[in-house]
Order: sequence, then C-alpha cells, then structure tokens
Amino acid sequence: MATRDPKQERAIRTRDLIVRAAAEVFEESGYHAASVAKISAKAGVTQGALYFHFKTKQAIAQEVMHAQSSFVQIPDEGRGLQRLLDVNFYLARELQRNVLFRAGVRLAVEQGEIGIQDASAYQGWADQFHEILVEAREEGELLADVDEREFAQVLVGAYSGTQLYSKVATGSVDLIERIASLWRYLLPGIATAEALARLSVRPNWAEPRG
Repeated sequence: MATRDPKQERAIRTRDLIVRAAAEVFEESGYHAASVAKISAKAGVTQGALYFHFKTKQAIAQEVMHAQSSFVQIPDEGRGLQRLLDVNFYLARELQRNVLFRAGVRLAVEQGEIGIQDASAYQGWADQFHEILVEAREEGELLADVDEREFAQVLVGAYSGTQLYSKVATGSVDLIERIASLWRYLLPGIATAEALARLSVRPNWAEPRG
C-alpha cells in the first residue's frame, strides 16, 4: 500500500480550509467586499499560503462556485419523481441553513460582478436531475413526450429563479413553500396520472397533514 505524502495531505487540508473560509466570507460580505486578507484570516493561514493555492480572489470565487455541490450531502433515498421532489426540498432547506452551499449558489448568480461566465455549476445540477429523471422514465412515471435532458435544464432554470425571488422577497424564509408551488404546476406537465396520484409535493420531513 502506498504511503500518503504528509506534505500533500497538508496542502489538501489547507486548500479545503481556504475554500470553506472563502465561502463564509463571500456569503457574509459579498464578492467585492471580501478581501484576500479576510479570507486568509478566516482560514487561519498566511496570505502567502493562500496565494500558493489560488493566484487571485476570482480563482477562489470560482472554486467556491464549483464546490457548491460538495457542501451538501444529498440523501440517496427513493427513486424517480419522488426522489427528485425530495432532493429539491432538501436543497431548499440547505439554502436556508447552510452558509457554504448558499455562498456557492450566490456566486453562480452574481458571476457578472466577478467577471466570469461559467455555466458549469448549473450544468452539474442539470446532470444530477437528469439522472433521476432517467430513473423516473424507467419507473414509467413520465409522459411519453417528456425529454428528460430538456426538462432537467428547464428545472434548473425554474428552480434558480424561484430561489432568487425568495431570497429577495423574504430572505429565503418562504423558499420551501415556493418550491412546493413550483412543483404543483410542473408535475402535471411531466408525470403520468398514476404517478401524480402517489407523489407527495411536500418535504419528506414535514409534519403529516391532520
């Protein structure tokens, strides 16, 4: 068995500390007000160590944006459309309470301020949704004319707009309710009658209806 290089392990840990600290600073201060000094102080590393891993603040922001999916642990439960619904509600709750994930999403939305144009974070979510939609097709839950890849793209756009509207309107307090409303309108356009009858457009942690 190969022995791990302690220096390499330290470098990996330091890089991870910087990314996580940067996510917190970007979420707290916004991109422009987030200085390299603030990020290095939050990470507990020197600015020299930070610049060893990232040459610019823009490069750090891009890494935080790309890492957003690694800041959440999506439950691997269920299958098909119910799993897609549950994942969407899970992400909504994480946006409300997970500062690291929220920072990555915020940077993806505010790319113009950073001076980049990078759709890879959005495409990553579209790819994950597509995989679940393929499962839904295998389960016979989708209408015949639904294109799984196209709908995955539509869903990312609709979800992104909904979360942004919620953030502006209520500070994301009502995000879960808005996602539930979104799905009540989307589902009839993609799901068979049989699937609609058994799907729950409700967070799987919510209290049961009385």
